[in-house]
Amino acid sequence: MAPLSHYIDLHLRPDPETTPPHLLAALYTRLHRALAAAPTAPAGPGIAVGFPGYDSRRRTLGECLRLYGDEATLQPWATGTWLGSLRDHVRSTAPLPVPADAAHRTLRRIQVKSSPERLRRRLMKRHQLTDEQARQRIPDSVGRMTDLPYVQLASTSTAQQFKLFLALGPAQSQPQAGDFNSYGLSATATVPWF
Repeated sequence: MAPLSHYIDLHLRPDPETTPPHLLAALYTRLHRALAAAPTAPAGPGIAVGFPGYDSRRRTLGECLRLYGDEATLQPWATGTWLGSLRDHVRSTAPLPVPADAAHRTLRRIQVKSSPERLRRRLMKRHQLTDEQARQRIPDSVGRMTDLPYVQLASTSTAQQFKLFLALGPAQSQPQAGDFNSYGLSATATVPWF
């Protein structure tokens, strides 16, 4: 994958009828679909994401989605044609160089097994267990909660709503190369953070 030398900021415009988290979810969903459909090089679409407004204490991702890549890769994304009807709700910058003194951090998805009831239903279906047997194997105490910031998305295959929890890793002095998935995330590769 090419180095993440440039970035584009996609700032949400205020909308009296829609909350920023709802707009960010729609924007991120649109990006995910565009990345999944993009012609890819062997290492993936070459786009990573960041949320400059990420704040774990306030549990928010902010009101800006940042795309990272090299300048040539980002140029088509800067035109905004992939935004469709969201174009009126977003202000986009041209590709800008990443500051030389930027830190590097991982931004990855965290999947939380927060619903013991859902886990029980799955166990019952897979192993033909009764409700009582499933309760014995999966007690309520198995459920975990998290305070991580998230974006609410809908699955394109099942249309079910889910929360995409995002964890920001510690600052590193050197970038770590790697591939980014169709959400623009990686468990190991870093993105510039400034």
